Order: sequence, then C-alpha cells, then structure tokens
Amino acid sequence: MSVNITLPKLFSNTKPYANALKLSIAASVNGSKVVETAGDVVALVASPEVSLTDANAAVKYVLDTTAFDASDIALLQTAAIEKEENAVSPLVVKKRNDDAFKAAEAVLTQYTKVFAKSSDAITTVDVIFYGTLYEAFSTAKEPSKYPTLQAWFDVVSKNEKVNAGVEFIKEQNSKGAKPKKQHTNVDKKPAKAIPKAAFNASTQKVNTKVVYEVDDKSIKLPKEGERNILITSALPYVNNIPHLGNIVGSTLSADVWARYCRTRGYNTILICGTDEYGTATETKALEEGVSCQALCDKYNAVHRKVYDWFELDFDHFGRTTTEWQTKIAQDVFLKNLKNGTLQIETMTQLYCENCERFLADRYVEGICPHCKYDDARGDQCDACGKLLNAIELIEPRCKLDNNKPITKESKHYFLDLATLQPKIEAAFEKSSKEGKWSPNGITITQSWLKEGLRPRCITRDLKWGIPVPAEGFEGKVFYVWFDAPIGYPSITANYTDEWEKWWKNPENVKLYQFMGKDNVPFHSVVFPACEIGSGDNWTLVNHISTCEYLNYEGGKFSKSRNVGVFGTNAEETGIPPSVWRYYLMSVRPETGDSMFTWNEFITKNNSELLNNLGNFVNRAIRFIFAKYDGVIPKADFSGKLETDLIKDVNALLKQYIDAMENVKIRSGLSIAMSISARGNQYLQESNLSNALFDETRDKCDAVVATAANLIYLLSAVIAPFMPATAESMCRQLNAPPRNIPDEFVIDILPQHTLGGAEYLFTRIDEKMEEVWKSKYGGTNK
Repeated sequence: MSVNITLPKLFSNTKPYANALKLSIAASVNGSKVVETAGDVVALVASPEVSLTDANAAVKYVLDTTAFDASDIALLQTAAIEKEENAVSPLVVKKRNDDAFKAAEAVLTQYTKVFAKSSDAITTVDVIFYGTLYEAFSTAKEPSKYPTLQAWFDVVSKNEKVNAGVEFIKEQNSKGAKPKKQHTNVDKKPAKAIPKAAFNASTQKVNTKVVYEVDDKSIKLPKEGERNILITSALPYVNNIPHLGNIVGSTLSADVWARYCRTRGYNTILICGTDEYGTATETKALEEGVSCQALCDKYNAVHRKVYDWFELDFDHFGRTTTEWQTKIAQDVFLKNLKNGTLQIETMTQLYCENCERFLADRYVEGICPHCKYDDARGDQCDACGKLLNAIELIEPRCKLDNNKPITKESKHYFLDLATLQPKIEAAFEKSSKEGKWSPNGITITQSWLKEGLRPRCITRDLKWGIPVPAEGFEGKVFYVWFDAPIGYPSITANYTDEWEKWWKNPENVKLYQFMGKDNVPFHSVVFPACEIGSGDNWTLVNHISTCEYLNYEGGKFSKSRNVGVFGTNAEETGIPPSVWRYYLMSVRPETGDSMFTWNEFITKNNSELLNNLGNFVNRAIRFIFAKYDGVIPKADFSGKLETDLIKDVNALLKQYIDAMENVKIRSGLSIAMSISARGNQYLQESNLSNALFDETRDKCDAVVATAANLIYLLSAVIAPFMPATAESMCRQLNAPPRNIPDEFVIDILPQHTLGGAEYLFTRIDEKMEEVWKSKYGGTNK
C-alpha cells in the first residue's frame, strides 16, 4: 500500500515542514510507502479527484480514523486535536516555543487518556502532536521543565516507525524539491463581490413544509388535540439587577426551552415577571429612600431591559403588584380557609423597639442554628440552605439599626402542610416520574417529604403586600412565598382573561417550571399545597428544571463588592447576546456548581463558535458565491461521503431531540455543535476547493448543496440557544426560519439563490481577559 503526497521545497521550523512530518509519520505508522511528487503545498492525494491540504485531516485519512464516532474517547481525541490546532501549533509557528510547550503540557495533562503510554500504541493524536512539536522539542534547552510532555515525547520517539517517518522527510529536505509538473494556464474569472446578506423571497427555492411561522404575539390558548406547553421562569426579585447566575438558572434556560418547543411546533407560552411584594422590597426602598411602588417601577424596567438585551422571548413579562394578583391570591386563601387547610397560631416574633415594628424575616440576621453560619437571614440560611424562622436565629440583630430585638406574640395563619402531605406526595410521585424532573429537584423535594411537613406561616406583619381578607388580621399581608408563586397565574391573567384555560386544565396542559435549586421546595411542595388545598382543578407542575450555582472567577457574584457580571454589564462588553447565551448554556450548572471565567468565555468564542460553527458556515457560503454565483446546483446525494454524513447527522439529531425533550439543555447544545463539527469534517473529507470544482464538478455540486442544507438544519437546532446567529444563517441562505425536523433531508432545492455572506462571530483578543477581570472583579490580588 502506498500513500501519495505532494511536497513543496521544505524549510526547517515551518508549518509546511511540520505538516510533512505528520503525513510521513502517519504513513510509516500505517505501514505504507510514501510516494512524493512536487507541488505547491503539502497535501495528501487521496484519489485523482481528491487532495487533502489539511494535515490533521490527512493524518486521520491515512490512519483510517475519519469515521464519525460519538464515544467518550473519540470526543476527547477530537478535543485534544482542536487544542493542537488552536493553542499549540500557532505558538510553534510563531517560534514561541516555551509557550507552546506549556500549552502542550496542559493538553497532555487534561487529555492524558488519548496519548500513548507505550511506544507500540501510537494513535492519531500522537502523530499530530509529535509532528508539530518534533523540531522544537528535540532542541529544547530545558525539557525537564515540562515533565509530562518530556515523558510522552520520549515514549513516541522510541517507536521505530515514527523515526522512519521523520528520517524520510529529512532526506527529502536535503535533496531539495523536485521540479513541479507544468499546468496549462487557464483564464481566471475576476472575483465577484459577495453581496451583503439579505432575504429575497423571489429567488427562494425551499420546501415550504418545513418553514416555521414566527410567532406574531397574538394571544395563545390551549388547543384540543395539540401538545400545550405552559412554561414559567422563577420570578426574579424586583429589588436588584440580575447577575449571570440568576439569568442562567431560570430566565435564560426557560427561554431556550420555550424556543425549542415553538420550533418543534408545540403550542407554547412562556410566562415571567418581577416578584414585587415582601420584605426585600421594603428593605431596598428604605435603603434608596423611595416608596416601595417607585422602587418596583424602577427595577421592573431594569429587568425588562436586561432580558430584552439577552433576547428572551416571553409571551408575557409582568409583575405581581396587580389587581389580578390580589384577586387570585385572596381567592386561593379563602378556598383553603373554607376547606380547613389553614389554621391560626400565635407566633413569638422578633420586635425592634427602636423601629417600633415586628421584624419580618428579612429584617433579621444572625447565626444559623444548624451550621453556625454567622450571617444567616431570618427566612433561610444561604450557607446550608435550611429554611428558618427568624426566632430560631442565635444572637439575632435588626438589619435596619443593628440592635438586638425582643420577642412579642402575634397571630398568623398557617398552611397545614402536614394534613396535605399525602396529596402533595402523590402529586410529586406522579409528576416527577412522568415529567422526568432534574435529579436535584427530586432530591430536594424528597428530603422535605421524608423529614415530614409541618404547618407553615403564610402571613406577615408588614405593610407592603396583599392584605389578608380575614377579620382580626387587618394590617397583615400574605407572606411572599404564599403569594409569589401565584404570580404565575396572575401574570397569565394579565396576558389573557381566559387564563384558567392554561392554569386549570391539567388534562390538556403540561406545566414546566425553571428555577434555581433554592426555590425548589416552594414550587414542589408549598405552591402545589396551596393549589390542592383550594379544591380547584389546577394544572399542577409536570416538570421542574433546576440549576445549581454559577460562581464567578473562583468566588461568588457580589454587587456590593463589584464582583461579577450583572445583566447591565454584559452589553457594555460589546460581545453580542448570542455569544453570552452560548457560553452560559454551555456551562449551565445542571448537576453541580459551575464557574464563569473570562478565559473560558474567550476560548469558547474563539475555538468553538468561530472555529467550528463560524468556519463551517463561512467556508461553505463564500465558496458557493465564488464558484456558483450563490445558486444551488442540482446534485446527486448518493455518494458515500454524503450518505455517511446524512446517517451521522440523523443519529446526532435524534440525540439532540431526546436531550431537549428531557430538558437536558446543556447536552442539547453540545450535540448541536457536534452536528456543526461533522459538517466541518465533511468539507475536509470532500476537499472543497478550486480543484474539486474544476476537475470533478458533479462531486463539488453534491458537496455545496449538502453543505447548504446542513447549514439550514443547523440554523434550526442552534436557534433556541442563539436566535440572532440562527437568523443570520437563514439570511445568508436566503431561507425562511425553519422547524426542527426528525430527520435531515434536502429542503433547499436546486436553483435556490443564497442571500449573501456575513461573519457569524469575530475573534476576541485574549488580552481582554485581564481588562474584563480588572473591570468586573476576579483579578488575583
């Protein structure tokens, strides 16, 4: 067996030399004879019609590792090779050898499973890295500074076939380049300017059955016989600006899943709004010296602006300070009262003599009786997560004046959770299994039920809230965690007077709720208890999707210490919303806490978005304009490369839909990017080039038509995560937004004219990491 390669005149310590080493070593390891001819570039001649100029793709071809493989080890190999392309090789080319060695050391440490441990087990990854590093590391002055790299390099260097491959290139280099074959000159057409991307319906040739009708924002109601999806995002407190951790856990996650549902054709509404009653609002209003209503108006507008910028597409974004909120909350209370699920108890409460008021939970701080955290709030400890009554705190202090409060008695209504527990438990068992809740939501709820539910107070001695409609309770309001979840139906009621068709229709509507893990008990226990206790036929929660915590640069977000990126900061960076949405969903803390770092943010933009998705779309679109004037040719899709691609994409598409149906959003995004990576692999295997166009036009026709259709599919699977990016892809294709199909088929037809070209992403300078860390906290001091 022989491997045919073309070689230009080679010079040491250059990228062509490293590429030649890679191909020669790969051939030698494979037991193949190298047949070389002179050429302009280092290339593998795979067939008379196909030449591979990408050295890494050529190595995979020679070693027969081009088949798509979704196994864990294959994904690690792909990730390691991407690191070589983006982090190691560029540094070697720039002669920044020490930096290259550091980068290689890090990759070898992180992806140790895919590198050889013995000289008789050389893999594609070893060949690619060795070819890049051979010249530089062979002459390194202090190789011992990089122990992992040195140990691996020594292992590979002991392989006789690897050494034979190296010696072959050394010999060719010493001989000098052979004369090039003469080619007949042909007249070249002057390059045409590629138009700016725009839609033009008159030049579209698209399967209209796949077109997704963009929501016109008319009022939607459940439809008989359809899949009706009601989605809520945890209502953000109105007293602050949301940070990235708040956004990723509820509002953005809910938006992504709602967009997915709509694009699949489900009848879907997404409801959210600001939670405006309660102590938190009173406290913040006192700090700012304004009325509670003025504070709510201010921050409701702030939240709307932040969510608009992040391109969150709510069917209705409202607030809890409305007449509907009062009406529904009081109705739920009175029905529970009538049904005997409420009881009056006298509470011993903390009273501040200086302030002359009972202190609501959030006006009190002290030591947690469970974990001894010294800054626990009166309603919940942020350290251990336990819910508290303020009276339980050790050494309590008034948050308003720091004085020690006294105790006084006050009458309050309690929701009898103990009596309701059997019905709550039955509802939980049913919905958590049928709705496939996230594991942390199940665990948190089970811990509450196992411990045994106790009556929980639902009224407070406050002024800012919904009045309790009961004799003897004048001057008292509902506790925020009684009325806040009722904000979901009340905000829906402000969306449509027929809100009960969504909220009291369990036979035809499925309710999906998104939140952070600290909010789980109120959605899985307290809110369902209020609904069940009322006796009405409520649409109880079907699925709870929860997130752990997103932290920031090794610590926590803190507005007071100016640490972290808050909603209004993201826009200041000049980075588009799609990039923020992509990053946040790619690190979504689904099963454990995750960490925002600027380094990873920049890397994901440059390596994943720009080099994967951006490269695939840009390469295909610009080639079609350069060679086909932007018109899709008639093509035969029965070739092996095309059928293999369609098979692999359909397997990935099935995985994507399964992940998204089960609200595994992070996994869904990863699979979507794997589809794009498979597209890049297809272009490399096909050798999309001038030569392919000139010499095998029919094959080139198939490649460009297939690529355009894959971009169209990608625009749909990417749309829930990056709507503006998806819109740009459609605009470049000149194709209307499309649905997410069950299978990849050809929907952009022959003679369709593309809309133009534009870059999806731009590179972020790595130097911005320190700039942003300095501006938004996170700099090591």
